[in-house]
Amino acid sequence: MASLFTTISILTFLHLLHTSPATSIITIPLSKSSTTTLTTHYAADSSNPWRLLNNLASASIARAHHLKRQNNTSHLIKIQSFPRSYGGYSIPLTFGTPPQQLNFVMDTGSSLVWSPCTHRYVCSNCTFSNIDPNNIHTFIPRLSSSAKILGCRNPKCGLLFDPDVNNRCADCDPKSTSCSQACPAYIIQYGSGATSGLLLLENLDFPERVVPDFLIGCSIFSNRQPEGIAGFGRGPTSLPVQMGLKKFSYCLLSHKFDDAPKSSDLVLDSGNGKVAGVRYTPFRKNPVGSNTAFQEYYYVTLRRIIVGQKILKIPYKFLVPGSDGNGGTIVDSGSTFTFMDKRVHNLVAREFESQMGNYTRALDVEKETNLRPCFDVSKGETVSFPELYFAFKGGAKMGLALANYFSVVDRAGVVCMTIVTSDFIEPGSSVGPSIIVGNYQQQNYYVEYDLEKERFGFKKQICT
Repeated sequence: MASLFTTISILTFLHLLHTSPATSIITIPLSKSSTTTLTTHYAADSSNPWRLLNNLASASIARAHHLKRQNNTSHLIKIQSFPRSYGGYSIPLTFGTPPQQLNFVMDTGSSLVWSPCTHRYVCSNCTFSNIDPNNIHTFIPRLSSSAKILGCRNPKCGLLFDPDVNNRCADCDPKSTSCSQACPAYIIQYGSGATSGLLLLENLDFPERVVPDFLIGCSIFSNRQPEGIAGFGRGPTSLPVQMGLKKFSYCLLSHKFDDAPKSSDLVLDSGNGKVAGVRYTPFRKNPVGSNTAFQEYYYVTLRRIIVGQKILKIPYKFLVPGSDGNGGTIVDSGSTFTFMDKRVHNLVAREFESQMGNYTRALDVEKETNLRPCFDVSKGETVSFPELYFAFKGGAKMGLALANYFSVVDRAGVVCMTIVTSDFIEPGSSVGPSIIVGNYQQQNYYVEYDLEKERFGFKKQICT
């Protein structure tokens, strides 16, 4: 195909690179591609100009179709997503030169992308199934020619730390143009652990695209973090924001909690791809509270919870976040089971207990699992469960599959609701979101985060 392009000589190009232009206009001598290449290519038709034109027209149409298809599909990047035994979904990402591939937990509830880093990485309390804490795969910066420690004066340092450069670069002379001080070390707390390390600039490498100077955390120490985390939240350090994505979507395979090598697609979309049959609800404006983490969450407006035919009377303060950041609903791929504030959970649990009153409560299992309610259904030939719906602003209604809100426990004939709460938060004194829609309730749904149009979409779909 090189012969079909307009060309300039290498010497001319080098000359232009080393010549200071006297004006704002640069003139480049062009030469036509050799027509002898084309006539040689179509040697059998060179004596027939009509056949030659037909071949050239066909080639032009084929090229147009190729370019039009590229325009529709080249903006899509697909990444495999694997369900893990610890309850999250893992994706492979590649960083560095030469590339190093590592696994990351996909997390829409946080923004920084970080990896276990260097041979000195330590993970405490990493006692997970199929995880050897002494043999966690780490990123090695010294093996990459493109890895750079982030300097404190780099504007990207201000995305995590004090935006005032003089405050975060306290050891630098404000009058000096050079400063070797690194961006401060980060410490990030998660619901089930923490991590700390230094920030790097590194190439994020996809077959379709390379993202240079991607901000990534190089974690030296973590607690209860078996893999790195790929933050997909709304903060400026998240993967979607750094890549300039217009939307991303996924379809989560059902959890087997066995680390089987089965995966579905996470799709990164920088174009305008559309999927038919998706129902949408708008993202809410994030509350401005004392906790900056609230700015990273994807808030949606959950208007009603329906059990069977019963619409539950959920107090308004739990459905809509207040100015202090308390209340409201977020969608979080990093949580396994959906969480509800104690008072909301009680309303849901009691309604299931009422509508399933003909089954015996398995109170011993509830105590062992911290799940409620649990029922012994071993004596019945058939079992009837009320349906569970989440109704969102805009009319989008998510009817959960039974397997997404009730699960069979190890003991034969006992099923438990897989929506959780906490006794550590007193009813009526919630902190942060009241309802967190976890990945277990998103199984076998096509889920879309439309960042350009500020909306959350979903539709039922068998994920493969």
